[in-house]
Amino acid sequence: MRAGLFSLVQPFRDGTFRRPEGMVFLAAAISGVAMATWTALLNNFAVEQAGFSGIEMGFLQSVGEAPGLLGVGAVFFLFFMREQTGLCLMLALLGGAVAVTGYFPQFASLLVIAFAMSIGFHFAYIAQQSLVLQWIAPEKTAPILGRAMAAGSAASIATYGLVLIAVDVFGFGYVAIYVAGGTFTLLAALAVWRFFPPFPTRAVQRRAIVVRGRYWLYYALQFLGGARRQIFSVFATFLMVEKFGFSVGGMAALLLVTGAFNILLAPRIGRFIVRFGERQALHVEYAGLVLIFVAYTLVDAVWIAAALYLLDHLFYALSIAMRTYFQKIADPHDVAATTGFTETLNHVAAVSLPVGFGFIWVVAPAVVFYAGAGLAAIGFALSFNVPHNPSRERVMVFGSSRRQIRAAE
Repeated sequence: MRAGLFSLVQPFRDGTFRRPEGMVFLAAAISGVAMATWTALLNNFAVEQAGFSGIEMGFLQSVGEAPGLLGVGAVFFLFFMREQTGLCLMLALLGGAVAVTGYFPQFASLLVIAFAMSIGFHFAYIAQQSLVLQWIAPEKTAPILGRAMAAGSAASIATYGLVLIAVDVFGFGYVAIYVAGGTFTLLAALAVWRFFPPFPTRAVQRRAIVVRGRYWLYYALQFLGGARRQIFSVFATFLMVEKFGFSVGGMAALLLVTGAFNILLAPRIGRFIVRFGERQALHVEYAGLVLIFVAYTLVDAVWIAAALYLLDHLFYALSIAMRTYFQKIADPHDVAATTGFTETLNHVAAVSLPVGFGFIWVVAPAVVFYAGAGLAAIGFALSFNVPHNPSRERVMVFGSSRRQIRAAE
């Protein structure tokens, strides 16, 4: 036992953890704590304390996703600070917003808090993804992203477990849990800022908005990814509470199991992408999503719904393939600017869909999931344009690579 504990603390003692990979893993874990605190409580808090229906939930989600539309402007932070510093600052903002959530169970107040929390989360996410593509060699990126996802899931599991114990054993309320999770996130972000030295990047990043025709396939996949993520995070989760009556403890337990599977499978998914390539990974992701979204419309048994929710979450790990595809085809100087721009594209869908789908949900919930299946089918078709071995000279299967390269230069 002592040897096992020593192996956990040794990287901190000898300094080997103070590498880019270590900061990536810790940032993912810190974000995981904050988002798990928010996610585990939000649906029940909104229904029980704020009296939300599907319409209000749709508005809340759209406002919460609105800062993602500002992702294109994240590149301008480079004029004032390093991306590494910005990552820590945004994690601190995320924690502060989560900490105060429980005090404001009103519609307008929750909109403001969700907006502030979302600024912290989205800009931290943009910085983290950008830095991974700049710090890590392409052949190691998918495994590192898989392990980062596992680190986030491990932190989420610990948080869901603590939420479950806090609610069902000790009877803590929403305020106490939000304060605890948010304060921990804030303090951890400050600790990371002090602990890690500045790391060099492989190329100086352009401090301007970059939009290139040769990246159009990546842009399209990111847009569809935003739509897919919202249908899952808003309506699949709301289905579990509204239709199947999941309590706070029940949702925490479901998310805990989901996180456990992520810890086991996310690193393996990273290795799967390295072995079989981005094209095959995207085929699997989108084909699976078509089946899952259709199945949501048919399910009546709670255990089947829970299994679909678990699979839906696991398929999200395959989206790592989008980022490694971009890393292989991109001009190294474009990474930060393009990461911000594609986050904006991702959130065009994320902001516009929840409100409209919220009205549809009140009348015909199945239509929301059929729409999700249709979007997944489009993504499946587009994935055939991803080359087996993408590179700057081989951007896509259909189209003139030479013309694309000239356009980039």
